[in-house]
Amino acid sequence: MHINIWEVIEAAKTKPFGFQAFYPGPGIGGHCIPLDPFYLEHIAKQYDFDLSMIHTAGHINMRMPHYMYIKIATALNSQKKAVNGSNILFLGVAYKPNIDDERESPALEIMDITAHKGGEVVYHDPYIPQVRTNEGRTFASLELTAETIKNADCVVLTTNHKDFDVEFIKEHARLIVDLRNMVDKKSERVFKL
Repeated sequence: MHINIWEVIEAAKTKPFGFQAFYPGPGIGGHCIPLDPFYLEHIAKQYDFDLSMIHTAGHINMRMPHYMYIKIATALNSQKKAVNGSNILFLGVAYKPNIDDERESPALEIMDITAHKGGEVVYHDPYIPQVRTNEGRTFASLELTAETIKNADCVVLTTNHKDFDVEFIKEHARLIVDLRNMVDKKSERVFKL
């Protein structure tokens, strides 16, 4: 529908009471949130109690990495490029900001999908020096330099680490896919979730 979810949340936050902001992202990760609700759903079924919302939410969350890949492909297509053969730099593989934990991180699945489609995948994460994806690909974190950013056909912001200098990234990136609302969209080179 081309509705900017970030603008909707900002407008809703102007309500003086009774509102808690929740922000979308490329998927959920970690050792508990992606899995534990399904244990509750399983037990609830034994008591003939329907928790279909947990199942539906889980299904939506499991589809998010594929949807994020489509965002990357769309951004590259806008530059008359294909994913196949493009250099794609992922910034952040931790499942949430400022930690060194990549368990169940959606970034890993997005990287796998992108690599499977022929993208030349690299990453930088100041907290995670090396990572192994779900499909067994291993990567070492690159140093985040102007040259690293310039060499990427697309820079994908997958984790909103406080260490990322967004202005530096914007200055050197040819194309940005921002999955965490880190960049103010004032450019045709920035694609948002």
